[in-house]
Amino acid sequence: MRPVVLDTDVSSQILKNRLAGPLATKLIGTTWCVTFVTVAELWQWAEIRHWGHRTREQLDDWLGHVVILDSDDASSRTWGRICATARLRGSTRPVNDSWIAACCLANDLPLATLNTKDYADFAEHDGLVLMTS
Repeated sequence: MRPVVLDTDVSSQILKNRLAGPLATKLIGTTWCVTFVTVAELWQWAEIRHWGHRTREQLDDWLGHVVILDSDDASSRTWGRICATARLRGSTRPVNDSWIAACCLANDLPLATLNTKDYADFAEHDGLVLMTS
């Protein structure tokens, strides 16, 4: 099965059993990966939204079934490069989106996202491959 990185929104939709349509179909038969950023954002949502014990256990269980991409030297160097080149172009990018893109690029993996506009600049300038609906 080919690995695909899920962004935070896609991960959330899967957790809620709400992901449908073309993207859901494209994800069939793939190995799901998430970045350390998505893990952190999901736990942040759990705190902000006062998730109960059961929902937190469901998240913990789900995270046990996906590949988690941690920050490593390759992703850190990639993050530095893509942020620097964007800045030199006069562009700024959200930090978390930059880390997610860097992890994908460093591991040569596509990103499944429902937020194409958030990652369009990475696709155009850095070669990030997007899997969208």
